[in-house]
Amino acid sequence: MLPAPRALLLDFGGVIVEAPVRTPQPLKLIDRLHELAGGELTAEEIRRALVDGQREYAAWRDRVGNDPHPAEYSHAQVWQEFITSGWPAAARAAVIQEATALSYDWTWQPNWQVRPGIRDTLDAATDAGVPVAVVSNTLCGAAHRDYLLQVGLADRFAVQIYSDEAGVRKPHPEMAWLAARRLGVPAAHCWFVGDSRARDIPCARRAGTGAAILMVSARTDREPALPEGTPDATVTDGHGLRELFATAIAHG
Repeated sequence: MLPAPRALLLDFGGVIVEAPVRTPQPLKLIDRLHELAGGELTAEEIRRALVDGQREYAAWRDRVGNDPHPAEYSHAQVWQEFITSGWPAAARAAVIQEATALSYDWTWQPNWQVRPGIRDTLDAATDAGVPVAVVSNTLCGAAHRDYLLQVGLADRFAVQIYSDEAGVRKPHPEMAWLAARRLGVPAAHCWFVGDSRARDIPCARRAGTGAAILMVSARTDREPALPEGTPDATVTDGHGLRELFATAIAHG
């Protein structure tokens, strides 16, 4: 029996929303980059730079995930290192200057969908007086904030913690600690829910949360697990999380 939580810390992609692989690259973003580059690169060259950059950025995220205290790159660093390396100097400078707006457009996914049962879980948490936070690694947290506002869920989260704003990435425990501090609840009394055995569960362990819960997503089994990646419980969606939460509250 898991201890009843006094707060819930939820990952965004894979827990709150489905996180499909992005393909193809957004046409709006390609057009904007083509404009910024002043015609020095073709649309196909830009599309390929995004595809290759996305792959290299993902590889970098996997590498730094092995660091116990990984730092996050700034928006400018991501575009400078992974996308525009080798571009003409003027085109590169123009892109770096617009890095934050471009990061928003690259992060936003029109096919995000709230996962089944998540609204029920949030309702149950509200009824129990248990605050909820988002704790997410992301290139641009502003896009996540706007999506939650668009689907009517923004007010259900007392706190939203995103790596690009925090300056650190999961599995750095500071991501969970920062959320817990802002909620005013000790980490030991929080449940941490994520879909990654390499980032979320180790983050929860290092932060000393009351429970580390794995919600299985499409990417869960694509990632290698860290030694600290064994969860206290596993659920398949928000319905399973709500049942786990309700049982803990009833026996708490």
